[in-house]
Amino acid sequence: MTITNKNKVTLQYGWNEAWEEKAALVRGEMAGKELVQARVCAQYAASAYRLISDLGDCTGEVSGKFRFLAVSRSAYPAVGDWVMVEWLAGEPARAVIHSILPRKSAMTRRAAGSVPEEQVIGANLNYLFITSALNQDFNLRKIERYMVAAWESGAAPVILLTKSDLCEDARALAALVEEAAPGVPVHVVSALHDEGREQLSPYLAAGNTIAVTGSSGVGKSTLLNWLAGDELQHTGGIREDDARGRHTTTHRELFLLPGGALMLDTPGMRELQLWEADEGWQQAFVDIEGLAADCRFRDCKHEAEADCAVQAAISTGELDHSRFTNYKKTERELARLARKEQRAGQRRRESAAPAAASRKRERRIESSSWEE
Repeated sequence: MTITNKNKVTLQYGWNEAWEEKAALVRGEMAGKELVQARVCAQYAASAYRLISDLGDCTGEVSGKFRFLAVSRSAYPAVGDWVMVEWLAGEPARAVIHSILPRKSAMTRRAAGSVPEEQVIGANLNYLFITSALNQDFNLRKIERYMVAAWESGAAPVILLTKSDLCEDARALAALVEEAAPGVPVHVVSALHDEGREQLSPYLAAGNTIAVTGSSGVGKSTLLNWLAGDELQHTGGIREDDARGRHTTTHRELFLLPGGALMLDTPGMRELQLWEADEGWQQAFVDIEGLAADCRFRDCKHEAEADCAVQAAISTGELDHSRFTNYKKTERELARLARKEQRAGQRRRESAAPAAASRKRERRIESSSWEE
């Protein structure tokens, strides 16, 4: 497939030969429609999107058929997705979304509510900037939790320790983070003092998509404005009593930076509810998984078993006990989530069965009436 000058807008937003090949398959399946590619740049409500395409900027909604076939919340478009749309004439510009191109990566979490459901925070990411402020809200265990979701996403995680101007010994805290996130780059930055920008330049190459995530008040929008050299997002202060942030970003939105990178700003999360992330959990705690391989018993629970390499490492100080506690806590949480999802899936199948049977009976009746 060939990229031409007519793709100059979407090229800025990451369109390339690989995406063109995927789009060609969709066009082949929907030969009767004039489809163009667009990227989801913002989501304002459950099904209200802002799209950017080579025909311009527009709002978009999914088609009725798309809505009918969508089996879950995560099957709907998310910010960062490439979608195939049908452009509608008139003002303001609108488009109908018919298909999502297969995602190469996606950061997800469990959506709020009692029903276990996956929510996509951002799609087709190259890097995930996990931000944590160097103030009294600094929490290693919270960073570990974000690492689980980051490794599961398929994007490369990078940890940014923001507001270094508020910390007397930022390097000491950075060393603790490096121990808690083996193999992950850790950068100390201060937008206020313009410190650390050069460390981030390798990630900001043209065409790269970076999502910025973290709790409220860690400086995600400030980071975006700093790297953009312009106030793209409104920023707010933090509460003086506990250094917790106030929500200033209310929706997810993708911004094009001057150097050509794309940055996804996200609302702060009080608590990251994990979705299915067994692989991410193992990667986030790869040091403990490595110790576990030396345990005497393959099914060792690392509690009171003989010759447990993990407990031995805790005894000698090689492994921090609070990190191990978080490892076990996350393991239990993911196991509970898997059980709840299994039960919810069974209920969905049971509720869908009568409707499917009814549709089958209707088709038989309709067929027999035609035969008569």
